[in-house]
Amino acid sequence: MSKTEVAPVEGFLRQGLFYFLQPLLLVVVISSWYLDPIREQTYLLVIIFVQLVLGLSEQVFPARPAWSSNAKEKIRNVTLVVMLTISALMVTELYQVWLSEPLGAVRKSLGLNIWPHHWPLLVQLFMVFLLSELIWYWMHRAEHRWKLVWRLSAHGSHHSFKKLGALNFGLNHPLEYFFIVLPSFLVELTFGVGSAALGAAILTVSQTSIVHSNIVLNTRWIGLLLTTNRYHICHHSIVLSESNTNYGCSAILWDRLFGTFLDKTIDDAGTGPTEPTLWEKFLMPFKEPEGTTIAPVGSEVGL
Repeated sequence: MSKTEVAPVEGFLRQGLFYFLQPLLLVVVISSWYLDPIREQTYLLVIIFVQLVLGLSEQVFPARPAWSSNAKEKIRNVTLVVMLTISALMVTELYQVWLSEPLGAVRKSLGLNIWPHHWPLLVQLFMVFLLSELIWYWMHRAEHRWKLVWRLSAHGSHHSFKKLGALNFGLNHPLEYFFIVLPSFLVELTFGVGSAALGAAILTVSQTSIVHSNIVLNTRWIGLLLTTNRYHICHHSIVLSESNTNYGCSAILWDRLFGTFLDKTIDDAGTGPTEPTLWEKFLMPFKEPEGTTIAPVGSEVGL
C-alpha cells in the first residue's frame, strides 16, 4: 500500500476512534453485564477487554506521542494495576463485612427499602451510577480542597504521573481504595440495590479507563453527561486552578451542575515539574515531594 493510500485509511481510523470508540465500548461492556447481571467475573473480564482496546488504540494513535509508555513503563504499570486491583477487591470484601449489617439496619429502621426493583434494569444501573458518582464527586472535591483528606487518601499519588494513559485508571495509592470503593457500597447497601450495583461498577471502571486514555476522543454529545478524557486530563493538570475542576471521574454532570466544569487543553500533567519515584509516591500520605503544586496548602479550604 502506497503512502497516498495509507493516509486516507489512517484518517478514517482516527475519525472512527474519535466519534465511536467511547460510546461503542460502553455499549459493549453494559451489554456484557446485561446478558448475565449477577455474573461477578464480568467485572474483571471487562477491565481486561477495555484495557486491551484502549492500550492498542493508544499505541497506534496516541493523542500525545510524548505520553506513550515504553516497554519498561508498561510492565511496571500493568504490574501495579494488577496488585492494586487485588487491593481494591480486598477492600470490597472488608466493606462487605463491616457495612452490610449496619447499613441494612439503617435501611430497615428508616424505611429505605424504596429501591424500584420493578423498573427496567438499565434505568436502575444509571440511577446507581449517578448516585455513586454524586457521592464520589464530593469526596473527590474534598480530597483537593482539604489538606487532611488529601493526605489521608494519598490522592497526590494518583496525580503524580507525568504521562497519562488508560492504565492510570487503577494507579492509586492503596489507601485511596478505601475512598474509591465506598460510594458504590453506600448506595448499594443503604437502598438494597441488588444486581444493578454490579452493572454500575462495570460502567464506572470502563469510564475511568477511557477518561485517562491518551487518545483523541469526541466530547460534544457524550460529554454532556459523561466525563471524557479531554475533561479528566484537564483535571490532572499541574496548574492548581485547572486541577481543581472536573471532579467527576465518570460523570461530568455534577461538575456542570455545581460549577466546577472546565473545558481546556492543558500543557502538562502531574504534581510538579518531575515525577516522584514509586517510593516517594508511596510515602505521599506522610511527605509531599518537593515542588508539589496542586496539593491543598492550608488545613482547610472552602469547597
